[in-house]
Amino acid sequence: MASPAVDDYLKTIYHHTEWQSERITPSQLAAELGLAPSSVTEMVQKLAAQGLVTHRPYGPIALSEAGELRAAAIIRRHRLIETWLVREFGYAWDEVHDEAEVLEHAISDRLLEGIDERLGRPAFDPHGDAIPDASGHVERVAFVLLAQAAPGHVGRVLRVSDRDPDLLRALESAGVEVGAEATVTDAATLRINGSEVDLPAAAAGAVWLSA
Repeated sequence: MASPAVDDYLKTIYHHTEWQSERITPSQLAAELGLAPSSVTEMVQKLAAQGLVTHRPYGPIALSEAGELRAAAIIRRHRLIETWLVREFGYAWDEVHDEAEVLEHAISDRLLEGIDERLGRPAFDPHGDAIPDASGHVERVAFVLLAQAAPGHVGRVLRVSDRDPDLLRALESAGVEVGAEATVTDAATLRINGSEVDLPAAAAGAVWLSA
């Protein structure tokens, strides 16, 4: 069942639990993919039959070991391509997602290995998401979502969600970037390099800091 559609399902399930622990439900998966629940139910049954996911009726969905390895492989492609586009072609971090969605299914393993080597085997993409290595392993550190961080919390900006390009542009304009040291004033304000930075309302659910 090698197909972009299958890869998109596996990638979405994988991504759901990267920055929180709750497994994805069929209705959440349908919403993420923009598909009818009946279509998602049918595909999940096929993925389960292929040994790529585990699922019971009306329950949450989890990747099997084989499914996680396959998902990590396609996510590795996507995030290496995003990093390549930013470093080598000058793309902004809000511009790379859609481009990578196309290229991840098109480039060869040989080219991907060449990109990885040229970039110095990066562990994280421009948004702070971990890039799995060739074996599927990823580097992770303890994290806290900005919305859940206590006032006075100090940490590095680990990750900014790439879901909303407008939000990415607004955060970049405000001086929020992956790797920056930040002190939490509240969910709408960070102190970065000694300056108070006012954040868009959506930032509280889209910025992760080191714990």
